[in-house]
Amino acid sequence: MLKALLKKLSEATVSVLPVTAIVLLLNFMPFASVSFTGTETAVFVCSAALLIFGMALFNLGADIAMTPMGEQIGSGLSKSGKFKTLLLICFVMGVFITIAEPDLSVLALQVKGVIPSKALTIAIGMGVGIFLVLSILKIVFRITLAQMLTFFYLILFALVGLGLTVSPESFESFLPLAFDSGGVTTGPITVPFIMALGVGVSATLGDKRDRESSFGFIALCSIGPILAVMLLGVFSKGTVDYTLPDYGMDLGHVPSTLLHTLKSVAIALGPIVVFFFILQAIFMRSSRRKVKQIVVGIFYTFFGLVIFLSAVEIGFMPIGFKMGAQLSTINRWAMVAIAFVLGFTVVLAEPAIHVLKKQVETVTGGAISKRSMLIALSVGVGLSIGLSVIRVFYGFSVLYYLIPGYILSLGLSFFVPKIYTAIAFDSGGVASGPLTSTFILPFIVGVCAAMSGPASVLTDAFGLVAMVAMTPLITIQTLGFKAVVTKHVKEKIAMKRILDADDEQIIKFM
Repeated sequence: MLKALLKKLSEATVSVLPVTAIVLLLNFMPFASVSFTGTETAVFVCSAALLIFGMALFNLGADIAMTPMGEQIGSGLSKSGKFKTLLLICFVMGVFITIAEPDLSVLALQVKGVIPSKALTIAIGMGVGIFLVLSILKIVFRITLAQMLTFFYLILFALVGLGLTVSPESFESFLPLAFDSGGVTTGPITVPFIMALGVGVSATLGDKRDRESSFGFIALCSIGPILAVMLLGVFSKGTVDYTLPDYGMDLGHVPSTLLHTLKSVAIALGPIVVFFFILQAIFMRSSRRKVKQIVVGIFYTFFGLVIFLSAVEIGFMPIGFKMGAQLSTINRWAMVAIAFVLGFTVVLAEPAIHVLKKQVETVTGGAISKRSMLIALSVGVGLSIGLSVIRVFYGFSVLYYLIPGYILSLGLSFFVPKIYTAIAFDSGGVASGPLTSTFILPFIVGVCAAMSGPASVLTDAFGLVAMVAMTPLITIQTLGFKAVVTKHVKEKIAMKRILDADDEQIIKFM
């Protein structure tokens, strides 16, 4: 176990150091106009160290607890033959896990002046629960992910048109928040469990030859929250008032932050653990050794997440906001370049990314490597942050990005291997994790508040998480399109060589 922990610490260090180094370097570069006090720098460095340790514990816990739990629940319920029970449990777990997701709590905290926290979390939880059930039905009825995604995104954009017609003023303010909710829902608690649940169900109910069927759960579960929040926007009336939250670094709030995080993570993990042990006693009956290993992994996951989320809230959120506000004074295109580099490196530190890349390499037998996945994700997220900064400059709607982006990504889904489409849409949800909502989002909010004032934050800054969730769909499917084109070109060259060969070199067998 110690050897595995040291390996995870090494991986976490490599992931977190780049973004830490960039933030600290900007503090010493005169052209960047970024300056932190000695206390802020010390807190940030300590938070980065805790981030590394928390991320390592979480990843280790995900390997030995969250993933096996999800797979065993999925396969155990599927083998029991009680299909209605499987659907009901998936719906209930989808709702409760989402309501307690720490990422969602962070978003709800930043927009509590727009939508009451309880209304937002319940609506999003219901959305995830319904679409988790639809993900199971996709496997049972052999429906392709591309078909389901196309159908539901058409409904989604039809709802956008309806909302802009019925209540244009309030709905336009809800739009960025609605698309962001789809990204933050799939956080560090839900991703390992839902992905493993998909693998377990697919292994039992799906086509053994169809590698794509075990992916796509995250992609579909990201649509439900968007539709749910949009419906809230359609039925709301009047203007929406947004109040900028307090992004100050107050060390006196450290104890309360730790206690709040402990409570949030305990509530988040609680339903999964309780359901697992109930189902373990009724349906699965795993060995005592396996159960003991899962219990140890749950503790690693719990303390890892508490450390990770406390570190980003205490050290990264205030620094992100202050960086954005101070960088708003430099050359615009230099700021876009800095935003791209930040996005490129931040995705490496998202804990759920490491869960996804491991599963991708395992399921595809190494056909899609972890390295190519990370490069595609990093480029995609970097582009999304850069484009989001440009949107803040000019103040246009996020729909100018999302509509063409989703048309392109859904169009690509009909030309690339299904496995690339499934992985791409899952990656979009996974990339928009805790660091995006607690570091990059405050960064964009800081830029927007400094340049245009707090009143424009809701319409111009929010939508960032949606951009982070969208761009990997294009970059990863581009990998698939490149693979298809390369294969076609190689086959064409091989056929040309055969046709151009000298007849005397052809051996005839009678």
